[in-house]
Amino acid sequence: MGTKAEEHLKEAFAGESQANRKYLAFAKKADEEGYSQVAKLFRAAAEAETVHAHNHLRVLKGIKSTKENLQEAIGGETHEFKSMYPRMMDAAKAEKENAAFRTFQFANEVEKIHASLYSKALESLGKNEVLDYYVCPICGNTVEKEAPNLCPICGASGKSFIKIT
Repeated sequence: MGTKAEEHLKEAFAGESQANRKYLAFAKKADEEGYSQVAKLFRAAAEAETVHAHNHLRVLKGIKSTKENLQEAIGGETHEFKSMYPRMMDAAKAEKENAAFRTFQFANEVEKIHASLYSKALESLGKNEVLDYYVCPICGNTVEKEAPNLCPICGASGKSFIKIT
């Protein structure tokens, strides 16, 4: 495209994607505070934002074959752990922003794992291997087969890991 419309589609995709994640976080908080109807509304809006984001990405021709999508995911995750998060961690450390440093560090470690898991999936594409995945609710660590006793990244109990279905 290379047009203003393409630029706007990219901006809209980013905004809708952020709104989705934000509304899901808001829903979780509303549930914790006992506002189940508000939580339901946030989840409904989050789903609508997902529809919008997917529509924008489709028009941008950003969804390709699974092989190409895996290759792009590997590239994105690798960029994050090699360039983006190290730069952010350095800045947070220099500013003594410990909470920011910690969240960047967690993400950086997990992005390495994601790149590895995507690479493994690319290598075994078409073999239809069935694996379970578990995600740490504290740092996002993603593991295959079964949750560890303790998360090696943040120390959370393996019992708290979320099984992805």
